[in-house]
Amino acid sequence: MLAVRQTMKPVPGVYQLVIRLRRPAVITVGALGCFRFPAGWYVYSGSAKNGLVQRIRRHLRQDKRKHWHIDYLLAATDRVEAFVLPGSAVYECELHGQLQGCQVLVPGFGASDCDCESHLAYIRKRPGIGLMGFTCYPRDYCTEVDAVVIEGGSRPESPCAG
Repeated sequence: MLAVRQTMKPVPGVYQLVIRLRRPAVITVGALGCFRFPAGWYVYSGSAKNGLVQRIRRHLRQDKRKHWHIDYLLAATDRVEAFVLPGSAVYECELHGQLQGCQVLVPGFGASDCDCESHLAYIRKRPGIGLMGFTCYPRDYCTEVDAVVIEGGSRPESPCAG
């Protein structure tokens, strides 16, 4: 088992999670409500004002309390890739605005602190977005440092199916 290096000071930055949902799902996204998510790929753009690595670790961990909108979607996904850009020169809204060929399925998702329509984008096929200069972190980063992509097992029952 590899230990995670603890030498990096908490730094700000932006990140994008590339998420695959193998099967359609109906998911309750906190106070936003219940939404249908078609199978396909999603890109979520976020930021961490301080503690970028810690934020990514949390997103990639499977056992956690649901706090942010993205936590509800991540609980149902089977594949997640994380790309980070340390520093504060780029904002999550700017980063997300550069995505092309994507659809907004959940207005307000991850965008409760800005004027963006959403910080979650849907695309049917794996996005070919350029993330130059980004570093990839795996899901359950603390124990699988060499992995880039984590394939999940069975999905939990949808909390709002019916």
